[in-house]
Amino acid sequence: MRRNVAIFLSTLTVLVLLFSYRTSLSSGAGTEQIQDTGTGTASGSDAGSNTGSGGSTKAGSGTKTYTGDAVATRWGTVKVKITVKSKKITAIQALKHPDDNPKDLQINAYCLPLLAKEVLTAQSAKIDTISGATVTSNGYITSLQSALDAAHL
Repeated sequence: MRRNVAIFLSTLTVLVLLFSYRTSLSSGAGTEQIQDTGTGTASGSDAGSNTGSGGSTKAGSGTKTYTGDAVATRWGTVKVKITVKSKKITAIQALKHPDDNPKDLQINAYCLPLLAKEVLTAQSAKIDTISGATVTSNGYITSLQSALDAAHL
C-alpha cells in the first residue's frame, strides 16, 4: 500500500512540474523595427508613432502607421505596428511581446525578426509560424491582421 501511495505522489509531482513548464521564447531584441529598404531588410528608426489600437498616424508623405490590437496569449500580450506607404508594408515593429523570463527573451530574439521579414516578403498576415514560438507567432499574426484591417490592406 505504501508503494502505491509513493508511486501516485511521484506521478502527481511530475505532472504538476510538466504542466507548469513554460515554453515561450521571447526577446527584447525583437522590439526593433524592421524596414524594407528595397534591397532587403534592416533595423531602422521609428517612422512614426501611434498610441491607439488599430489607428493610424501620418509619418511622412503618404506614409502611415497602424497599430494592431493587443492580443493576449498563453505567455503574454503581443502587439505590432506596421508602417504603410503606397499600400505596401514598409516596416513592422513588435510593440509588446512576452518577456517575463530569459527563455522568453531568447525565443523572441530569434522569432520576431524572422516573423517581420516574412511579413515584408509576403505583404500580408499569411505567413508561417516559427517552430518553438508558436503561441507568440499566432499572437503576432492576429495583431498584424488587425493592423492590416485598419490599413484596409
